[in-house]
Amino acid sequence: MQINLNEEILAMARDARESSRVLRNAGRDKKDKALEFMVEEIHLRKDEIIKINAKDVDLAKKNGLSYAMIDRLKLNEETIDSMVDGLREVAALPDPVGEIPGMWVRPNGLKVGRIRVPLGVIGFIYESRPNVTVDAAALCLKSGNAVLLKGGSEAINSNLILNEILNGAMEKADLPKKSIQVISSTKHEAVGYLLKMDDYVDVIIPRGGEDLIRFVAENSRIPVLRHFKGVCHVYVDKYADLSMAQNICFNAKVQRPGVCNAMETMLVQEDIAMSFLPDMIKVFQDAGVEIRACENTVKIVPGLIPARESDWPAEFLDLVLAVKIVKDMDEAIDHIDRYGSKHTEAIVTSNYDRARGFLESVDASVVLVNASTRFNDGFELGLGAEIGINTSKLHSYGPMGLQELTTTKFIVTGSGQVRQ
Repeated sequence: MQINLNEEILAMARDARESSRVLRNAGRDKKDKALEFMVEEIHLRKDEIIKINAKDVDLAKKNGLSYAMIDRLKLNEETIDSMVDGLREVAALPDPVGEIPGMWVRPNGLKVGRIRVPLGVIGFIYESRPNVTVDAAALCLKSGNAVLLKGGSEAINSNLILNEILNGAMEKADLPKKSIQVISSTKHEAVGYLLKMDDYVDVIIPRGGEDLIRFVAENSRIPVLRHFKGVCHVYVDKYADLSMAQNICFNAKVQRPGVCNAMETMLVQEDIAMSFLPDMIKVFQDAGVEIRACENTVKIVPGLIPARESDWPAEFLDLVLAVKIVKDMDEAIDHIDRYGSKHTEAIVTSNYDRARGFLESVDASVVLVNASTRFNDGFELGLGAEIGINTSKLHSYGPMGLQELTTTKFIVTGSGQVRQ
């Protein structure tokens, strides 16, 4: 069985490589037409998608999956509408393939430039989130890449119906349907085989829990773009508008606590701690948030759970929040440097110099001023959608949209020059 599975994935990888040769030369009109067909087919089969997804959700509940995993797994009218909006946004975006960022002439008359080209074949490994199947397919198609999609076993039925719909749209647009392939095996070995297909797959993008991403990073022969976890902070500066700070912090923690861009630690400057924390913590507690507080916070709001060292680097993915009072912005940045995951960091302040200093000093894929960490998202940042958020800096940093799924190659034209 293992040999057959390896051969199956090898055949899929070869088909993806052949398909990528067609896609890299496909014009924008044809790619956008395929995206339009995807919108039509998803709308047409919306009820079927929701019904099949419900089977995955019911099984996930029976198997005791976490609240965060089930939240990511669930498809409903709202999430399907969001998928469709993402497809339309991607279709409306400029096609990055063929863009020439720059060209120059050498003293010997050679014209040298760069042209943007697809990465080739992308292996995308992810958990839950069947809506990401559509986001990834759309981004890879528009950027001229073929994609092999390996979702988690908990979402297999949802992913297979979506794959069927996407393949049909590709065929209607006269593009190779094997540009988009869902690996149907739920065996753990399937991931291991995919990670060895370096002759056919150009990059691996894992998206899921820390254990999954570490497994991929440690076992892949193929370059990996990754983020291990999202330990995101909001720093409330002494110059903050406290009403604004309360709204931002509440949204960053409570709006959707099970995602990687949710706030996990709130840092508060000591000068405003007494006036800010009692009301803020009550608002959190009324919403069911468990507070794990530093010693100075407990002095201001007695009865809170004392924070342990293990709480500062924790990604709770739940209604749990670590709270710490800091002396100043420098201490806040030191804390972020020590415990953060280079994902998303925010400051609330009305002081321009503080805002600029925070933007320049904090090392994260997205740094915000006076806005919720929840905005580190490809759709929210105008990328149409994202295939993941890369915190490893190479070859991109932050949400990966169309341009991040391409690279550039040199193009050189001459008039008979030879090197002396």
